[in-house]
Amino acid sequence: MKTSVIGYPRIGKDRELKFASEKYFRNEITENELLETAKALRLSHWEVQKSNGIDFISSNDFSFYDNVLDTAVLLNAVPKRYRELGVSELDTYFAMAKGYQGDKGDVKALAMKKWFNTNYHYMVPEIEDDTEISLSGTKPFDEYCEADKNGIKTKPDIIGAFTFLKLARFTGNKTADDIADSVAQAYCEILEKFNSLGAEWVQFDEPYLVRDLNDADKVLFVSLYEKILSQKGSAKVLLQTYFGDVRDCCDEISSLDFDGVGLDFVEGKMSLDIADKIDGNKVLFAGVVNGKNIWKNNYEKTTGIIDKLKSHFGEIVINTSCSLLHSPYTLKSETKLDESFTKHLAFAEEKLVELNELKKIFSSENPSQTEEYKTNAALFSEDRDCDNKEVQKKTAALSENDFVRLPEFAEREKIQKTVFSLPLFPTTTIGSFPQTADVRQNRAKFRRGEISAEEYETFNKQKIKECVALQEKIGLDVLVHGEFERNDMVEYFGECLDGFIFTSKAWVQSYGTRCVKPPIVWGDVSRAKPMTVKWSAYAQSLTEKPMKGMLTGPVTILNWSFPREDISLKECAYQIALAIREEVIDLEANGIKIIQVDEAALREKLPLRKSDWKSDYLDWAIPAFRLVHSGVKAETQIHTHMCYSEFTDIIKDIDNMDADVITFEASRSDLTILDSLKENNFRTQVGPGVYDIHSPRIPSVDEIVSAVEKMLLKIPKEKLWINPDCGLKTRGNEETVPSLENLVKAAKLSRKNVLEK
Repeated sequence: MKTSVIGYPRIGKDRELKFASEKYFRNEITENELLETAKALRLSHWEVQKSNGIDFISSNDFSFYDNVLDTAVLLNAVPKRYRELGVSELDTYFAMAKGYQGDKGDVKALAMKKWFNTNYHYMVPEIEDDTEISLSGTKPFDEYCEADKNGIKTKPDIIGAFTFLKLARFTGNKTADDIADSVAQAYCEILEKFNSLGAEWVQFDEPYLVRDLNDADKVLFVSLYEKILSQKGSAKVLLQTYFGDVRDCCDEISSLDFDGVGLDFVEGKMSLDIADKIDGNKVLFAGVVNGKNIWKNNYEKTTGIIDKLKSHFGEIVINTSCSLLHSPYTLKSETKLDESFTKHLAFAEEKLVELNELKKIFSSENPSQTEEYKTNAALFSEDRDCDNKEVQKKTAALSENDFVRLPEFAEREKIQKTVFSLPLFPTTTIGSFPQTADVRQNRAKFRRGEISAEEYETFNKQKIKECVALQEKIGLDVLVHGEFERNDMVEYFGECLDGFIFTSKAWVQSYGTRCVKPPIVWGDVSRAKPMTVKWSAYAQSLTEKPMKGMLTGPVTILNWSFPREDISLKECAYQIALAIREEVIDLEANGIKIIQVDEAALREKLPLRKSDWKSDYLDWAIPAFRLVHSGVKAETQIHTHMCYSEFTDIIKDIDNMDADVITFEASRSDLTILDSLKENNFRTQVGPGVYDIHSPRIPSVDEIVSAVEKMLLKIPKEKLWINPDCGLKTRGNEETVPSLENLVKAAKLSRKNVLEK
């Protein structure tokens, strides 16, 4: 059998792409220097796959920001406002990704959404009525030729036509049907070009096929590929799916003239059954090596899956379940993690080794007797020593009353309005303030043992004092302490909880140059000690205004960690919830009257098919949040925050979280969530973000006032909060301060406008 990788991490072993891109944004390096860094990374990534015996290596999986954005540019789907800036092609691309504010103009970035059920974000293509879809770029062809010149034959990887159309946002009167023919024609030209270059295989990624599809969707999919495949030439075409199964369209896939089909046997609940319905003459690219989690592959389980598939397919390629973009780069960088842990783990580079070992196992007449198989079996027979009986007892003893907060919402709302006496449109931030160089340096020195705990805390207290004073000067109504002690909103809490292990360089791209380092849930989780109380209590002592205690919620901690695979997600979430609950009670006991429990990633692991929402996720995710706050007093106000996602279809479930105030990241989606809030009579007080913190541009007062006016058409004035759309950690003070000053000015002006009506 041969082996294949759907895609590879592009940031580099030491995040070289991130740092080079950020230097380019700061005008510290030239465009050519950035391009050279990218070229070196691509070659390095191809060579490491080749050296590990991978037969099907992808090209065009590299991106400076996002592959969906790359596809939009390739197809000439560049909105007029970016074209009219008159900047270079690369800077136009970055303007679409992160906005632009300078001498050429002032434009916001494209909308950004979560990539299916991952923590990766894609840029939403915009199709205007005057957009003329055509093949207008050369990136995929250039990168294919680049690999070829270095002696590496690749399969070019392109976001598929169907997925592109389903993810695109149509801003005028046109629909997907109106441009389907021009999109299909562009893909025909893509195949024609690759044929002329000698490509043997071309991979079209169609992850949207694992979602619920209606008849119109299936008609669109078939019509697109009937046109595209009719002109495919000598190149073989691989239809690659991932993140689930293709139960709604397996017959259509089978009937179309694809040479290969990639199915996900990790997350695809029905993929084994579906495989029998696919034409066995097609090459099956079997996604059996998990591209999203970091645990070693169980060869016994994997060989069992492949053995079941052998009877139907003439040729099987051992594949990753999805792109390795969602995995850290290599375990070789984890020099501080004990071998007792690392022997159970596999990052992207180690997954290449697993693919190669599986190839060796399947080439043997007696697979179970190979050294690779026996070594793997011995590892999986070991006890990982990850149980905590006391935690298991607490979780098992939970009753329905533990998930219910009293008194009910309406009564609490009246009590809290009296307690806090906040003005109309209260202003606040989401939590973090800029993590400036001195903050990061202080934390690094403490970790290296170069300064004492007392010196570390003294520095942080000074930063908190400055942050509180700044917020009071700006005029914010509800303050935060700035989170200067935190490296990451999940990693920080993981370090304070028992049951987690941590890496040094296991970075994973979240969006653009933003990378995260998820902790690993190794065992049963419990709170070892108070985590935030001293910082929040100190901050509250500096001001008469209410100070928010800032916590990360159990579902987000779980979703933004690498989870265990030996217990259910539900059980793990409840363990984390009990630990966070203890912290909430401690904060309340120490005088913190507003506590924000962020569930930024609530939507992230929601099954892609609606039929699985309740039983597989919402029936434990919502209760896990309620468990965290059900023990607080009526006068304690519970906030939560949610990041970029499509919330409209679960808005009632979000209301059922029973928080008192919810803030949403909404500015990049033009506040489209407002309609859903109104339609569902959303009872919770709400703060849709009034400006985008992921862009360096500074919003004007008029821009924020306009956003507030739009909100007031859908949200009762008594329930509206004014805030940025996310934490300010990644921004600089030079952007943060004027943005917040404009936010407060806009809130005051909006109050005045409403009261004068």
